[in-house]
Amino acid sequence: MRMSQLAQEAGLPTATVKYYLREGLLHEGRLTSPTQAHYDETHVERLRLIRALVGPAGQSIASTRRILAAIADPPSELDLLGIAHDAVTPRYPAELPTDRARQVVEGLGWNSAHCAPSTLGALQEALDGLEAGGFELSDETLERYASAMMVVAADEIAEIPTDSAEAAARFVILGTVLVEPLLLALRRLAQQTASAQRFSGSRQSG
Repeated sequence: MRMSQLAQEAGLPTATVKYYLREGLLHEGRLTSPTQAHYDETHVERLRLIRALVGPAGQSIASTRRILAAIADPPSELDLLGIAHDAVTPRYPAELPTDRARQVVEGLGWNSAHCAPSTLGALQEALDGLEAGGFELSDETLERYASAMMVVAADEIAEIPTDSAEAAARFVILGTVLVEPLLLALRRLAQQTASAQRFSGSRQSG
């Protein structure tokens, strides 16, 4: 198919497709003349993936480039999750202290040595934000959060395909960037439901 057909198939403006080509997010088509190229279903699939990453997942072009590179050239080592999370987690300054984050992780009975630096940095900034905002989170609440997340994580890890490194990388990375917005939305919906269950009766009685 030609560029215009590719754009139509992917549901994107032709100018956007050309931009993704220039940025190296979309692989080149097969040249049929000096000014024409042929594109196939692999290009449509890639564009749909890019669209999901920069759209619902809210990834930047630079982050999307890292994600696509990690899928195209998956690691062979077992620490796939750490590498996947590094690809999608904002970079934190190398000098950012993560001592408190490590203490929290170890206090939960987890091994901080298994945690990616970027993820520890994310936890550290979250903890710092809570402290700066004067919002106190009890140890019991933190443990409940961690316990709930471990249930989710265990289910996700059990679903990782083992037939190929590329399939595993794709599952882990996309499962991170595309499912996290879903988890956040579900949390907020659960809060609204729980709030209605707790307070609706008191409003009616008042």
